[in-house]
Amino acid sequence: MKILVTGGAGNVGGALVQKLIEDKNNFVIVVDNLSTGYLSKLPSNDFTNWKFIKADVNNYNEISSIIQSHNFDYVFHFAAVVGVIRTQENPVSVLDDISGIKHILDLSKNSTVKHVYFSSSSEVYGEPVELPQHEHRTPLNSRVPYAVVKNVGECFFRSYQQEFGLPYTIFRFFNTYGPNQSTDFVVSKFLAAALKNQDITIYGDGSQTRTFTYVDDTVDTCITIMNKQLLVNDVVNIGSDKLMSVLELAQLVIKMANSKSKIIHLEPLKEGDMTRRQPDNSKMKSILGRDLISIEEGIKRMMTNEKYLKSIGI
Repeated sequence: MKILVTGGAGNVGGALVQKLIEDKNNFVIVVDNLSTGYLSKLPSNDFTNWKFIKADVNNYNEISSIIQSHNFDYVFHFAAVVGVIRTQENPVSVLDDISGIKHILDLSKNSTVKHVYFSSSSEVYGEPVELPQHEHRTPLNSRVPYAVVKNVGECFFRSYQQEFGLPYTIFRFFNTYGPNQSTDFVVSKFLAAALKNQDITIYGDGSQTRTFTYVDDTVDTCITIMNKQLLVNDVVNIGSDKLMSVLELAQLVIKMANSKSKIIHLEPLKEGDMTRRQPDNSKMKSILGRDLISIEEGIKRMMTNEKYLKSIGI
C-alpha cells in the first residue's frame, strides 16, 4: 500500500510513519515543510520503504505534483501549525491551513486514494459543557483560530464525502506525548526541565485538568482503524480518560526524575488554555482492545529513550 503522511516530521506524524513502515507491505511518502517538524523525528535509514519530501501542503503546486505522481491508497493529513502559544501568536498562519485541507481533498477525490484520515483536535470542544466529551453529543464551541480551523476541516471532510463519495475518518487527538514531542508541549517541557533541575513554569494555578496519551496508544489506534477499515465516515476521540491537573503532572515529573526543580506560577494565558478536557474514549478502547499506557509508564519510557534525551541535550 502507498500511503501519504503530511506533517510526518512531527510528534504524532513521525511515530505514525515509523509504525507504518514496520509493515513491509507499506510504502510511505512523508511530506513536511519543517516549520514545526524536524528531520530527527523521521525513521532511521535502516528502513527502505519510505521517502521524505520537503513540501508545503498549503502550496497547491507543491502538493499536487506529489499526489499526482504517486498512486496513493491512503492519506493521513496531519500537517498543521500546532502549539497553544505558537497558534496564538500566528493566527493568520493557522488560518492558512484551511488551504492545505482543501488541497488534500481536491487532489484525493479524483485519484486512487481510497480513504483520507484527518488529525483534528480536542480543542474543537472548547470549554466543556459536559465531561467526558462525546464525539456526537458534545457541542463544538471553541473560538480560537486553531480550533476553528480544525472544525472547518472536519466540515470539509464531511462535505467532500457527501458530494464526491470520498471516505474519511476524523481523529480528535487529546494531548499526545512521547519521545518525539518537542518542549513546546507540556509533558516534554516539564520533563526536560526536571531532568536538568530547572524551574518548571505553569500558567495560572495549575488546576486546569488534562488527560495525557502516550504516542504508542495514539498511533496503534490510527493504524488499526486503517487496517480494519473501522469508523468509515465517522469521528473518534483519541486520548486517555484519566484526568490529571497540570500541577499534579509537574509534581509527578519532579518525583519520577528525582529532581530539584521548583514550580513557578506564571500569569494565566488570555485564551486557549481550557480549564478541563476529558474524552469519552469508549470507541478508542474498543479498537485498541487493551489498557492504555499510564502516565507513569509513559514518562518512564521517555526518561529511558536515548533519542529523546539527546534531543533535550542530556
